[in-house]
Amino acid sequence: MNQKREKFYRGLFLFSAMYDFILGIVFMFFFKQAFTVLGIGEKLPEFSGYISLIGAFLFVIGIAYFLIYRGDLRKNVDLIAVGAFYKLAYCSIVFFYFAIGNIPHVIFIALFGILDFIMFILMLECYLFLKKK
Repeated sequence: MNQKREKFYRGLFLFSAMYDFILGIVFMFFFKQAFTVLGIGEKLPEFSGYISLIGAFLFVIGIAYFLIYRGDLRKNVDLIAVGAFYKLAYCSIVFFYFAIGNIPHVIFIALFGILDFIMFILMLECYLFLKKK
């Protein structure tokens, strides 16, 4: 892999790591404020442990992306596939709930849907490139 392409993919996984670290912390500890900012404060479940658990999952996948970033991309190709499918699952849920009219805030779809879809496409490209070599 040429250095420019490797640098791009490493940057993608570093960005993804930071993105999910931050979202993980927000949804573990500051979910009430996040829901209010997103305009869905009234949709908080009675038991907020579900939201904290999602935040914890985001934080853990951020760790995985960081490990990809700092490691050997070829040796981490299977982890790259898992990360790509995680992004696909995440944006699919957002698009589904947006389509049925259950997401009232456009920022939500832009931030959590479109951005994750773009990351999915780029991670899939990385995976396919590495598998081809």
